[in-house]
Amino acid sequence: MSVDIGNRLRSLRIGHGLSQRELAKRAGVTNSTISLIESNASNPSVGALKRILDGIPIGLAEFFAFEPERPKQAFYRADELVEIGKGPISYRQVGENLFGRALQILKECYQPGADTGKVPLVHDGEEGGIVLSGRLEVTVDDERRILGPGDAYYFESRRPHRFRCVGPVPCEVISACTPPTF
Repeated sequence: MSVDIGNRLRSLRIGHGLSQRELAKRAGVTNSTISLIESNASNPSVGALKRILDGIPIGLAEFFAFEPERPKQAFYRADELVEIGKGPISYRQVGENLFGRALQILKECYQPGADTGKVPLVHDGEEGGIVLSGRLEVTVDDERRILGPGDAYYFESRRPHRFRCVGPVPCEVISACTPPTF
């Protein structure tokens, strides 16, 4: 049985009215540590998780027994999409809490020259997307394509991949990832 530590921690943090920055300060860790854990990009050691939970405060047993409420909202206005990106790449997520969900849907916007980084992304699941506007260079393994409006991609997320906006205008993409491990 797999426990979604990231979404469980996010639900508890939000339920206690704490920002990532405030929880990080209370726990004596960096803000990026909380962000990486909540996005399931990093699994904390038991000791690190205990320190973070002390900042809420909640014990380990209570943390693992906690069952966040599953989202019931079915419709989202544009202003209700949750920004989970930063800098020149915007990732606007449908729904704040992905606990219990099998799919993550994003509206992505890459500013000209924006790049997910020289180190390729690798994570569990599958992902796909459709370019709405602009031009997006997508690299999967050693294969590279430049996609324009209406073009799409779909691949197993365990394959090393990278995204980069090419051209003078921002690139917008609607994407989905399952399970929501991004």
